[in-house]
Amino acid sequence: MSVLNTKNVSPRSLSLLTAIAVGVANAAMVFFITFSARISLIVLGVTFAVIYAVYYYTLQRFIYRKIKLIYKFIYQTKATKREEYFYENVLPQKSIDEVSKDVEQWAAQKRNEIEILQANEQFRKEFLMNLAHELRTPIFSVQGYVDTLLGGAIDDAEVNKKFLTNASKGIDRLVRLVDDLGEISKLESGRIPLIQETFVIQDLIKDVYEEFSLKAHEKFITLSLKKGTERPILVHADKQKIKQVIVNLVENAIKYGNENGSVIAGCYEMDEKNVYVEVSDDGPGISEEHLPRIFERFYRADRSRARAIGGTGLGLAIVKHIVEAHGQTVNVRSKVGVGSSFGFTLDRGTA
Repeated sequence: MSVLNTKNVSPRSLSLLTAIAVGVANAAMVFFITFSARISLIVLGVTFAVIYAVYYYTLQRFIYRKIKLIYKFIYQTKATKREEYFYENVLPQKSIDEVSKDVEQWAAQKRNEIEILQANEQFRKEFLMNLAHELRTPIFSVQGYVDTLLGGAIDDAEVNKKFLTNASKGIDRLVRLVDDLGEISKLESGRIPLIQETFVIQDLIKDVYEEFSLKAHEKFITLSLKKGTERPILVHADKQKIKQVIVNLVENAIKYGNENGSVIAGCYEMDEKNVYVEVSDDGPGISEEHLPRIFERFYRADRSRARAIGGTGLGLAIVKHIVEAHGQTVNVRSKVGVGSSFGFTLDRGTA
């Protein structure tokens, strides 16, 4: 019974045990009827031979042929000579339980692949829909101004310059959108090489602050470094691309932040190898359900407000791609009514 209970019993062993059991049973029955040991032994031998041959043939040639077909379907490849040996000598030694486990693993793998494909398909549909919307808005705007000018407004000196200026703004938005899409495509394909160097991350943040000082002043927003993190910290990264990351984060903080608010950047030495950089604001914040998707292309937590303010909807997606191109991670923490903090890691530099 211990042999029958094992998961690795072979067709040959199973056929042998079955033939012995049936043969002994038949021989015992004949002996009780005829009381002839000779006839009983003949019945035992004949029964054993027939049962063993039939049973072994059935298992080896029928059931395990079906198992081989299952494995061929699972792997979907043409068998090599080595694989033929596998089919002929290894598979027949597998139990039904082991085959069932292999099939379950294959089914789980395929189910995961289908789920990934479905998620990618949904992402593709949303991306195309959002892209069409982002393109449609400035195109319709430009078209409206141009049609109005062609309809006679071009002769009105008070109107034509205003309409041409607004049409130019729409074209500028289209150019920024195309440029950002091109940037993301290059980042995803790895066609933009990283030119890494060692620099002080606080100095780079101060440069970005200087560029946005006028925009921040217009909303009475203060730009500062977090107290206690002013000490210069060296990082090793692509300076221009990290500047683009900080530009996007600071610009968003100013753009979506409240008047009389603040934007604070902090730099922290996590360990001997990593530095953590964070840009925080005290703006309206982002609802928790939006946080997992905030770095997706064109995803907006507040669509109506975002489009009223402007932007391509690709800034955070570019941030994510640049940071990940450095082999690092980016994250967001936010609470409605409190503000948002965007942080990313970088390699620590050495002097």
